[in-house]
This record gives sequence, structure tokens and C-alpha cells, in this order.
Amino acid sequence: MSEGSPGAETASGPLDITRVLAALPHRYPMLLVDRVEQIVPHRSIRATKAVSFNEPFFQGHFPGRPIMPGVLIVEALAQAAGVLAIESLGLAGSGRLVYFMAIEDARFRKPVEPGVLLTLAVDVVQMRGRICKFAGRALLGETVATEANFTAMIADPPAA
Repeated sequence: MSEGSPGAETASGPLDITRVLAALPHRYPMLLVDRVEQIVPHRSIRATKAVSFNEPFFQGHFPGRPIMPGVLIVEALAQAAGVLAIESLGLAGSGRLVYFMAIEDARFRKPVEPGVLLTLAVDVVQMRGRICKFAGRALLGETVATEANFTAMIADPPAA
């Protein structure tokens, strides 16, 4: 649990794509969260990415053996964490952005191939002001495909 977070938060969900789009600035082809199954503000999120053969990266990664790039799996985890942070702080629709600051201890355990539902499970490690630390796992069923710890910062969008 994060320091300073409310102790009696309750789970909610599912959140459809409309709520995801309100929380994140990402759009196709960079939007990697399709649905939020459950969110416990200030604590955790469980989201889903439907990995389709039609994803643009499969054309070149790799012909004859399509595998979702590890950096995109970590990005999907970060996007789920972004939804968690924005929803926890009531900032959906505000234009605020969640920026990566650090990625640590990334481990790639199993390839992610087309046709699977990738579960994105992210826990808050710490939330202090605008800085948030997370621990994430991308799961294929109950099997860990990827895990990583990462730090992000909530910021105003750049001036136009």
C-alpha cells in the first residue's frame, strides 16, 4: 500500500474504453489498454490488452514468429498504471499526463503472441505528490510473461 493513501478505498470496475480514453492521451496505434477489469484507487489495477495479429508491430517483429515487443508490454503496464494514477487522483479529462521516469528490474519470462488476452496487473508501491512508484506484471492466464518496477511523474501537458 502507498504511504498517505486512504485506507478504506473500494474496488470498482469494469471501466470501458471511454473511461480509459478519458484517463490517457494515447490513441491507436499506441493505446495498449483495452479495458479495466478492476481498480482499487491508490492501490491496484487489473486491465486487459487484447493482442491481435493485426497489431502493426507484428509485421516486422518477427515475420514467421510474431512476438509482442517487450518494450510495448512494459508500455502497456505503464499505461495501466497511468489509468490507476489519474483515476485515483480524480484527474480524468484534465489533460494531465503520466510520464515514465524510470524502469527497473524488467524481466521477460514468456513470449506474448497474437490471439491472447494479456492481463496487466499493477500495484502502487508509493504515491508522493506527483511521483508514483509501481510494480507491474503482465500475465497470460496465471503465468507471468513480463514483470517490471517503474516510476512515473504526473505533469501538466507541454505548452502549445
